[in-house]
Amino acid sequence: MSINTKPLTFPKNFIWGYAAAAAQIEGAAFTDGKGWSIWDTFAREPGKVHNGDTLDVACNHYKLFKKDFALMAKLGAKNYRLSISWPRIYPNGTGEINQKGVDFYNRLIDACIDAGITPWVTMFHWDLPQQLETDFGGWRDRRTADAFATYADTIVQAYGDRVKNWITLNEIVCFTRLGYGNGQKAPGLKLSDQVVNQTFHTALLAHGHGIRAVREFGGKGARVGLTDNSEIYIPLTETPADIEAAKQAFVTANARVLEPIYRGKYSSEYLREAGSDAPVFEPGDLEHISRPTDFLGMNVYNGQFVRAGKRGRPEVLPYPPSFPTADAAWLRHTPQALYWGPRSVAEIYGVKAVYITENGAGYFDEPEENGEVLDLHRRDYVRNYLCELHRSIRDGVPVKGYFLWSFMDNYEWEDGYRCRFGVVYTDYATQKRTPKASAHWYTEVMKQNAIV
Repeated sequence: MSINTKPLTFPKNFIWGYAAAAAQIEGAAFTDGKGWSIWDTFAREPGKVHNGDTLDVACNHYKLFKKDFALMAKLGAKNYRLSISWPRIYPNGTGEINQKGVDFYNRLIDACIDAGITPWVTMFHWDLPQQLETDFGGWRDRRTADAFATYADTIVQAYGDRVKNWITLNEIVCFTRLGYGNGQKAPGLKLSDQVVNQTFHTALLAHGHGIRAVREFGGKGARVGLTDNSEIYIPLTETPADIEAAKQAFVTANARVLEPIYRGKYSSEYLREAGSDAPVFEPGDLEHISRPTDFLGMNVYNGQFVRAGKRGRPEVLPYPPSFPTADAAWLRHTPQALYWGPRSVAEIYGVKAVYITENGAGYFDEPEENGEVLDLHRRDYVRNYLCELHRSIRDGVPVKGYFLWSFMDNYEWEDGYRCRFGVVYTDYATQKRTPKASAHWYTEVMKQNAIV
């Protein structure tokens, strides 16, 4: 008997890296003129965040970024997806600029590049300036998109000489539907379907402004796209009927974001179902929203299984009670999502370049007595997902890169500091960083450009 030990090699020039976000790692929540974000407010509302954890200190990356980049480089990373904190640049969302905030990201970007790491910058990763929520109702009002336009212009002009890879927004669904619909995330509101649909539209307007800013001020070689957490559907059997059902389910579930971006309109199905709750928009909005992008970022953690039901209609299957999850209970182990997600956007919307801008797993990691963190479950999770990603590339899906979430344990929103997604262990009391077993394994993946 022979055993095939041939490595699963990725294409030449495939992008490997890590991802993190400003609010989750920087700390220094009110240092050097930074304003309040809606998450600074939300975290102080009793019962909203596990253990009442705040973003005040987090990983103290604001002060430790040079050491963090040195460790990232030592672990072999050549690319890093980071975000800029809007209230650190404009403390009130609009008005006077905070030069100390601008200067901080100049230092951070320079240090990242000096460490041999290419920055990929997300303009907005959920930390909306509180004043915009107070004054305008945040994403409920298109004036927030107008404020974002000024912010986007500012940061692209400030950093565009060094930053050539831009992401406009991170996960529209999460900061709209989960922030204004079910109250799970900041600002923690439970409002009507019409209001939620309007927040989607406002966010899409901001996306359009982000693209415009990069086109106007990004300079030679600048690229821009959106990061979306599309709902992904996995055909129960890889038969034409189930594959078609999964495709139909994907379009329906993601219509509020992907249809206007890639087709310049809201689908008739979505408008019919929304009825009087459909978003209100102005002439020119959809042309603005559908400005051409250079890539789509996808954050992939979960997928749902679907089959062709009666008359071929998609039947989404429930997870059985014992279906495997991470300690982050919402995160179900469905590695095929990393195959069918990219394939869906390529086949349905003709996306020419896909980057997996987040993928990872949250566990309640604790060090062994010798200080080692043997997160074999995370290593296995990532490996299984990457095998499916390799399969998608083999089948012709244009996946160009992968960013592991996350470089180090950090503030995981309403879960606070309990659930750890990092491949580097953060001791929050001492701010000591300890690479886990998964980090050393991922180093070899990046080095070999292959799953060995």
